[in-house]
Amino acid sequence: MSGTGRTRLAVLGSPIGHSKSPAIHRAAYEVLGLDWDYGAAEVTGDALPAYLDGLDDAWRGLSLTMPLKRDVLPLLDSRDDLVDVVGAANTLLLADDGRHGFNTDVGGVVSAFREAGVQRLDSVLILGGGATAASVLAGVAELGATAATVIARTPANAAPLVPLGERVGVRVHVAGTQETPADAPSAVISTVPGGAEVPRLRDEVRGSAVLFDVAYDPWPTPLAASWRAPVLSGFDLLVHQAVGQLRVFLHGNPRMPLADEAAVLAAMRAAL
Repeated sequence: MSGTGRTRLAVLGSPIGHSKSPAIHRAAYEVLGLDWDYGAAEVTGDALPAYLDGLDDAWRGLSLTMPLKRDVLPLLDSRDDLVDVVGAANTLLLADDGRHGFNTDVGGVVSAFREAGVQRLDSVLILGGGATAASVLAGVAELGATAATVIARTPANAAPLVPLGERVGVRVHVAGTQETPADAPSAVISTVPGGAEVPRLRDEVRGSAVLFDVAYDPWPTPLAASWRAPVLSGFDLLVHQAVGQLRVFLHGNPRMPLADEAAVLAAMRAAL
């Protein structure tokens, strides 16, 4: 962008007070030698259009959390392919030629699993059916999963995950919270808030399947505390999707690596 003064960025959402994004982005900017200012703002979906219209040309980008990942879609001038696939954008690049939407959650899911040593998945169980679940579904597809059971409090709200699964090569079964899958999945991914009630899962599952609980406040969640197999947390997703956002803010491309991503990741984890 062509403005003068300090480059500005922020995370938007509601609620936003718990967000760790300012801490990890600022830590990353220090490693990268960027004099950028990253803040946080409480913004609802109804208020998002006016908020975006009010930004001046000092603004470089925005991170979006719930409930804005879908609300932002009609406000974009362009979308990365993954945004169209999953129907959600968590990153905005604000440029002279408009607002460009990206989804770095999918890459964050893949990178977090791979960092934990999980290179391939078969069947998965996903708890929750919202925008994050859509990104998770696309991520596990990239890791080879071919079947997913989605357990949602309101199964009708998770119905769009079935055609999404068809597009990414995953057979999706949507169930209510009273249904317990008969087979043990290779991974369980919870996309529900940390304090939310989750279905009771069999001891066999809690002892064999990798758990990826995308919540991190509070941590550990009751689900994570009950798990006996390896556990990934929302902190893992947070830092890896943030690396994708940094790539967007710097290069305009979530697939173009940073100069020293290992140092950036280490700084972000230390900031947590």
